[in-house]
Amino acid sequence: MNATGDTQPTPDDGGSGQGAPFDPKTIFVGPQGIRAGWRFTIYIALVVTIGFIAGLVLRPVGPFMRSVTALNAGELSAVNLIIGETVTFIVVFFAAWVMSLIEGRKLGVYGIPANQAFGARFWEGMLWGLVSVSALVGAIAAFKGYSFGTIAQTRADIWIDGILFFVGFLLVGFFEEFAFRGYTQYTLASGMGFWPAAGILSGLFGGVHLFNPGEGLVGAASVFMIAMFFCLTLRRTGNLWFAIGLHCSFDWGETFLYSVPNSGTVSPGSLSHATMHGARWLTGGSVGPEGSVFCFVMVALMFLIFHFLHPAKPE
Repeated sequence: MNATGDTQPTPDDGGSGQGAPFDPKTIFVGPQGIRAGWRFTIYIALVVTIGFIAGLVLRPVGPFMRSVTALNAGELSAVNLIIGETVTFIVVFFAAWVMSLIEGRKLGVYGIPANQAFGARFWEGMLWGLVSVSALVGAIAAFKGYSFGTIAQTRADIWIDGILFFVGFLLVGFFEEFAFRGYTQYTLASGMGFWPAAGILSGLFGGVHLFNPGEGLVGAASVFMIAMFFCLTLRRTGNLWFAIGLHCSFDWGETFLYSVPNSGTVSPGSLSHATMHGARWLTGGSVGPEGSVFCFVMVALMFLIFHFLHPAKPE
């Protein structure tokens, strides 16, 4: 079985059989249809093309361009997040929909089946995210590396910004999980196996975070490790709903609830005037808790606990 619960396509064998006459079309088409590498390439081309067209169409729209400019400058406000992540998710999801038509597959096999939308797995992931970020910040605080500070919001703004950041990070969960562990993971896994594909895409996921202001190599390594954990949840649960919930609540906890840097980015509208102080190994420095040594310990524990709570099913 593959990560989405459907029968995993036979990996491409790169030829038409030992001793058989060479057929040029086997370079592009295998026993399961278009080969994985070409499908992946077509998908990336679609994402780039659709993204370019979306950028041209939305360029005259003031709020969109302001959000893009702000996000590029590292200003991660809730409204900017919602606008930016909505567009990027639509781009990668629409490209996958086109590929589903080409491949003759249901869109849900790429990791987000509609019949399980916001079901038990999603809320389980939400709980895991809140518990893990609380444990991480709590461990840093226990070593005097974090102070909550005073409340930075009025009572009304707490509700408004809290909800807006929740929506924003829910969209982050949808975009980042589907972009790196949706269609791309499904397709590469059909050609090279689940874990080699997971390693490559998780490496790209960590590398992309290096473009965040304040991010560093240690933080990117932490992101890679977290991404591999997300891949484990995909493998064991069969879809991305658990990972989306965890991604959303973890980021929301960092940015809003505990008001600390999130992958090197500090956001206006956080709950408190929190401060982090002490050695970089403890606090993560400009990266935030994801760069702390406790993050690596926490993710290792998450791997272990999840492994026992969600054991592998027989192939």
